[in-house]
Amino acid sequence: MSDTIIRVAARGDGVTANGRHAALAAPGDTLSADGTLTPGPHHQSPPCGHFPRCGGCQLQHLDDESYAGFVTDRVASALDAQGLSAPLRPTHVSPSHSRRRATLHAEFKGGRVLIGFSEEKSHAIVDMAECHILDPALFALVAPLRILLQRLGFKRRGDVHLTLADQGADILITGLSPDGLDAAEAIIGFCQRYGVARFSVDDGLGAETRWEPEPVTVTLGGVAVPLPPGAFLQATRDGEATLVAAVLDAVGRPRTTADLFAGLGTFTFALPGKVYAAEGARDAIMSLKGAANVTGRLVFGEHRDLYRRPLTKAELDRFDAIVLDPPRAGARDQAEALAEAEVATVAYVSCNPSSFARDAKAMVEKGWSLDWVQPVGQFRWSTHVELAARFSRQPSAG
Repeated sequence: MSDTIIRVAARGDGVTANGRHAALAAPGDTLSADGTLTPGPHHQSPPCGHFPRCGGCQLQHLDDESYAGFVTDRVASALDAQGLSAPLRPTHVSPSHSRRRATLHAEFKGGRVLIGFSEEKSHAIVDMAECHILDPALFALVAPLRILLQRLGFKRRGDVHLTLADQGADILITGLSPDGLDAAEAIIGFCQRYGVARFSVDDGLGAETRWEPEPVTVTLGGVAVPLPPGAFLQATRDGEATLVAAVLDAVGRPRTTADLFAGLGTFTFALPGKVYAAEGARDAIMSLKGAANVTGRLVFGEHRDLYRRPLTKAELDRFDAIVLDPPRAGARDQAEALAEAEVATVAYVSCNPSSFARDAKAMVEKGWSLDWVQPVGQFRWSTHVELAARFSRQPSAG
């Protein structure tokens, strides 16, 4: 007897109504009794020849409609698991070839350098010959980097961090510490030929910049912010714009806002009024503070580990609105303090629907209303889902 795939589970398998799972299945596919899969109307031909071996994508077999549905369902399922519900806004999905930040892996193997994403559930590297998620300006550097690393005598395994900054590509390579005049000339020649904004290496003692003809920045909220090597940045420009728009819609026009887990200031510099920005990464908060000082923005930045020292209720109550964008683990302790606070609105940005739903439950149980959630698929064709949400105090809450 055959079954129809009705949804895609969190890890990417297709699921039937009676709970059967099938890898690389799309909604509408037919799963026969012997496990044979017959493609349905939402099953597309994967555009990349590396799929499904490459771990950079898990869902290239889904068409746009079913992939957007997967992103929406991930958010709805996480809320449902905590007994929550909220209006879901239309899902935003970043287009192909739009990733401006990625971490690839490099390894010397079989007499040559391999660069690419790892295979799914493996450390083996898929030597990248094409990529349909990276911005073409970053993908264009992959082949030349193989040649450069070979010339530099790269014999280990390391990571290749690629970011598009205002001035061009920012490259940080770990597991590499080239010395000597020949190595310096090779790096300079590579950077000049390919218009690289900065080239840094890290052999375990921190990033060491070997090329940076002018200070590297990333523009956030109209402000050019110094970009530390390997710093976190939203994966796509359009994904960032969607999250920023959702945050601004959530908080309105507050006079004072606390931006928690502020990073480089993705939301800080877009917010109106006075902003307090807290961030645990020292390089990031120093960049934020420097940019704020240069531009005269009404921003007070503090280097603060919000896991060990979350803002207290008394501190939170000083603000008209709160914005927080924690790492994947969420912000359990900070959410518990927020649940008790008297702030009017909270904008919560998350890269993990499950930890978000856990934190949301703590707030809802204390009288907050979860007004809406905006699902975002910045990491196209992957199972990684993001969101932005608005919380407000219910009228009966004191």
